[in-house]
Amino acid sequence: MLLLVQYTLIFASVLALVALGGCFSEHSGVINIGLEGIMVIGALGGALVMKYMSASAPAILMILAVMLGSALFGMLYSLLLAVASINFKADQTLVGTAMNLLGTAGATVAVRAINAAEDASNVSSTIQYVNEKKAFLVYFGRFEFNWFMVVAAVALVASYVVLYKTRFGLRLQACGEHPQAADSVGINVIRMRYAGVLISGVLGGLGGIVYITAGVSEWKFENGVAGFGFLALAVMIFGQWTPVKIGLAAILFGLFRALSNVYTGFDFLVALNLPGSVYNMLPYIISLIVLAFTSEKSRAPKAEGIPYDKGQR
Repeated sequence: MLLLVQYTLIFASVLALVALGGCFSEHSGVINIGLEGIMVIGALGGALVMKYMSASAPAILMILAVMLGSALFGMLYSLLLAVASINFKADQTLVGTAMNLLGTAGATVAVRAINAAEDASNVSSTIQYVNEKKAFLVYFGRFEFNWFMVVAAVALVASYVVLYKTRFGLRLQACGEHPQAADSVGINVIRMRYAGVLISGVLGGLGGIVYITAGVSEWKFENGVAGFGFLALAVMIFGQWTPVKIGLAAILFGLFRALSNVYTGFDFLVALNLPGSVYNMLPYIISLIVLAFTSEKSRAPKAEGIPYDKGQR
């Protein structure tokens, strides 16, 4: 049971961070389907920091450096979506899909090139961080506490405050609801949409590094992030684009994802004699069921996905 709670919290942390990223982007009026690719690139940034940073560095310095690397890589990669959809008014769904494909492929090529440069016989797409990962962990008996759980909780609280208690957040939401009206009172819609997309890149990148360090000490980048970006989109929709509900939805989906890791520890689940692949598919099946019953009542920002035209009224 303790292991189930542990995995639930860490997977919920991933989903909450990435879903919050999508929330900021869509509140600004830009659909971010590319969260999957952003997660991979953010994970690459954090993994490279761990690869080249000394394992003997103070834990707090390691944590901050890895978070900075992941956030920076995720933010820079999200610029592709911002430039294409905001400046060139490209179809946001197609751009996001292309980013997902490019993210995994680009990270794989980059890691193989780095490994080959260090050792010509090593052309794998794997980065190891066995000792460096210890900086993120604190043990309370048999419970493995990960500092990224705190990061996710802080992000949820901060997102709520920013979106509903600050002028920036209210302006951001105005740009996603009625950008022409926002522009008429002096709000720079282009700037606000850039801010929303870049924030989604930061949070998506952080979610990526949390995901790859969740249970292993190395990551093969050609595996991507196993659809977690899309699962985070389901969490965002189920959470109605609000931080509090996103947090609750992330725990629910994180629980079903955690079952695939620990189901062998529960006799009643073992007695069902189901293949392990069924438990791996469970969170995605649940997401389809949940969205089928809740999507009709979902209220997305009215102007999301619509390129901003200053002359339109």
